[in-house]
Amino acid sequence: MGPCLSVGIGAIHRALGAPCAPWLFPVCILVKQRGTMGVATEMALPLRGDHHASHTSSGGASLTAQLIDQRPAPERAYLIAVDDDDPTTSWDAADSLAELAALAQTAGATVVGTAIQHLPHPDHMTYLGKGRAGQVADDCAKRGATLVIADDELTPAQQRNLEEVLQCAVLDRTALILDIFAQHARTREGQLQVELAQNEYRLPRLVGARGNLSRLGGGSRGASGGVGGAIGARGPGETKLEIDRRRVRARISELKHAIEEVREQRTRQRSMRTAQSLPVVAVVGYTNAGKSTLFNALTASNVLVENKLFATLDPTTRHLILPSHQEILLTDTVGFIQNLPTQLVAAFRATLEEVREADVLLEVVDITHENAVEQSETVQEVLRELGAADKPRVTALNKIDKLDDPAAVDRSLFPNAVLISALNHTGFPDLLDTIGRVVAATMDYVTVILPFTRGDLVELFHRRGRVREETHTADGTTLTGYLPRALAGTFRAFAVRPAGRH
Repeated sequence: MGPCLSVGIGAIHRALGAPCAPWLFPVCILVKQRGTMGVATEMALPLRGDHHASHTSSGGASLTAQLIDQRPAPERAYLIAVDDDDPTTSWDAADSLAELAALAQTAGATVVGTAIQHLPHPDHMTYLGKGRAGQVADDCAKRGATLVIADDELTPAQQRNLEEVLQCAVLDRTALILDIFAQHARTREGQLQVELAQNEYRLPRLVGARGNLSRLGGGSRGASGGVGGAIGARGPGETKLEIDRRRVRARISELKHAIEEVREQRTRQRSMRTAQSLPVVAVVGYTNAGKSTLFNALTASNVLVENKLFATLDPTTRHLILPSHQEILLTDTVGFIQNLPTQLVAAFRATLEEVREADVLLEVVDITHENAVEQSETVQEVLRELGAADKPRVTALNKIDKLDDPAAVDRSLFPNAVLISALNHTGFPDLLDTIGRVVAATMDYVTVILPFTRGDLVELFHRRGRVREETHTADGTTLTGYLPRALAGTFRAFAVRPAGRH
């Protein structure tokens, strides 16, 4: 046997010019070394992959290392939907399926095929119907699909039956959205809320493997006081499935308790903001409409911005001074989507309360999207579910930088609509002025005369309210404008016009 040459990982890194990325693994090394008699010795393995480099050590050995990507291949997803011509929805089945494709890509899957089945209602056994499910199974096999995703929430029976027919994993729209939320939850609050939603979704879908279930079941007590039940079935009485369900229920209880603590903390934070009499404007909108981009541009923040659905889950609040010198708090919130899982709405109650407690809503609409109106209607439906549909609203029609003629946009379809581009800050002066006017409309219209010795109150009026007119007389500074109701007591002694709406 020839001599053994040991090569350290440091030499490999030098050959590559940098340390290996965690998902890259060196698969071969070509070693060349000149012996003491001048005879070259070479040891080599077949090389694979596209990443390679070489390095010559001080000892005369030439090393060549090559890497391959060890990340798992993305799921190959096949998407299915039922078009039932539901008159209560404004979404077309093809548009909804296109959105499902975007969700799948956000989750990391590659879409390899789609199928839409026209039915009066989804089949209660196989969702698509047995015949169409068989056709989809053949198409999935041809395309090498490893995952099928349905555009509706499936019952546990539908999911099991589809998996038997299709011979691959089956997810529904709810499970896909929950998976995306789990990937993007970065704070403890977000992770708690996502885990709660996932557990509540999975609980009714727990299925025990037959071999792992206890063959003995419990029953009611017999007449003699012993254990009842069918003959031959008396025994310990709790199956593995029942144990799993009990554990999930216990975890759900723990998560609800932890989230309630988060909710109480957020309530205290809102109380502190209320004590400061600062109006709160919540940024809402369909996912990927540009909410976080606009939020960052207005507040000079660094909230995560990605061209992905649900890139932002955790609410962020920042201080913002309007051109009128009025101060407000701007809160970025989670994006909405059609058929938003009820588990998420319930689990994210603590987060979504930021919307319900806001004074004004700033809805961001991607006006370039072909379903912009339907997306806005979906936002309205979610707001109605949260009890916030009637709040004053400003609509930012975003991404006009992609339009050839922004002036052609019909703004009458949206309340207090302003054309903007969050990316290049177009339309911001008009937007901020509109926000100020709508916020002022929620306040009381007052006139006060403040002594010259109360410059602090003059400053407070400018910062917390919206001044319409300011004059100076021998009696002091006269201010007319809008003030938050929380400040009525502070200025009551100086008021010359009764507080009220104007």
